[in-house]
Amino acid sequence: MTILGGRVLVVDDDGAIRTVVREALRRAGYVVETAASVAEQRRLFASFDPQVLVTDVMLPDGNGLDIIPEVLEKSPGLPIIVLSAQNTFTTALRATEQGAFDYLPKPFDLGELTRAVADALAARAASGSAVRDPESAEDLPLIGRSPPMQEVYRTIARVVANDLTVLVLGESGTGKELVARAIHDFGPRAAAPFVAINMAAIPRELIESELFGHERGAFTGAQARTAGRFEQAQGGTLFLDEIGDMPMEAQTRLLRVLQAGEVTTVGGTRSIRADVRIIAATHKDLPRLIGDGGFREDLYYRLNVVPIRLPALRQRGEDIGELARFFLDRAAADGLPRKILDAGAITRLIQYGWPGNVRELENLMRRLAVLSREDVITATIVEQQFQQPVQMENAPLPSGQGGGLADAVEQHLARYFATFGRDLPPDGLYDRVLAEVERPLLELSMAASKGNQLRAARLLGINRNTLRKKLTDLSIDAGAARRGD
Repeated sequence: MTILGGRVLVVDDDGAIRTVVREALRRAGYVVETAASVAEQRRLFASFDPQVLVTDVMLPDGNGLDIIPEVLEKSPGLPIIVLSAQNTFTTALRATEQGAFDYLPKPFDLGELTRAVADALAARAASGSAVRDPESAEDLPLIGRSPPMQEVYRTIARVVANDLTVLVLGESGTGKELVARAIHDFGPRAAAPFVAINMAAIPRELIESELFGHERGAFTGAQARTAGRFEQAQGGTLFLDEIGDMPMEAQTRLLRVLQAGEVTTVGGTRSIRADVRIIAATHKDLPRLIGDGGFREDLYYRLNVVPIRLPALRQRGEDIGELARFFLDRAAADGLPRKILDAGAITRLIQYGWPGNVRELENLMRRLAVLSREDVITATIVEQQFQQPVQMENAPLPSGQGGGLADAVEQHLARYFATFGRDLPPDGLYDRVLAEVERPLLELSMAASKGNQLRAARLLGINRNTLRKKLTDLSIDAGAARRGD
């Protein structure tokens, strides 16, 4: 709804943009004044008394984001719409944190801006806007300035401050956990744990125990009470990755937890309040799964409060160069040889279909950093890698005897069973075997990463909080790897 006569102040140092925006808003029925600088905006503000402020970020005498607190101090609840050619997650987040009503990346659609002004005036008429204190937005994990990513940034910026349940959708490798981490790290629960669990990586019979915990004696091998992921994430965020792979019986129990806000451990009777924010993610088509009887419709609606759909890498080609350079820089920071990409290499990367999305691109950049003999990576070098795909994820790990890891473990277990003759080993074998494999894996990974937990977590494919907990649980001295003990 257009509020006729609504006063809009437009601040932008580009004269052409000021003219186009002014005329479009005037045709929509608004009274419009324009300014080319922060100083001019300040002079006009008192006399014009705008009901909506539209401001660019980069102005000749200041930053449009920095003046938002000053403006809101003079006029609390004033809707501010931020325009910016710096189309990054940082800009969208800072605009929202400073108290902006909306953020539009340049180039913007005039119709979209007009609708944003109408929404701002309607919101102002209904109620005032809350203002949050600005926070640091450095070292963000999300990269890209393409229009599909701009929509992702805007949605994230709008949900970080509240506890609404988020469902992140997208193909494998698009960065769903990065989105979940951004929502957690820049929200009010940032100081509390971020706990991730991958439904596809846990045996069906252990999912409920992993999620909700278990009491001693709840099942064979349960030798002590163990807190589940809900308890571990108390006060923070629980990220349910690959939710589409959750068994139906576990879905039913999860739904009850979400409805009641309480968790009961397997084998327990006492309810524990579940003070967690839920973020779920999947690469699967959940509505189709519902139709096939593989996913509960009521759980879907519980999770799908705010959907965020991540674009495939092939849908955001203009981001590929920036992402590739970022991954090469990160590889160099991790101790790999420093490489740069020439223009031809960037063009060839953009032309590729990227079935593995951003994860595939990162793996390729790390591979090129190690394998390329040249400091400058050309299109020819990139093409050679495309012609020689390396299947790393499913490749067997070598053992000391030249066989696969599975063969070595089988031989070890066969000798273990043989020591008991006709009797069975003591109960709890599963956890003992996992611990036996996990300890050397963590110790070797920490040693290879020179004690850098972030590098070790990336090497292992787990998040840093999970790594820290495992190191603590297994009493592994993280400092020893740094010292070379």
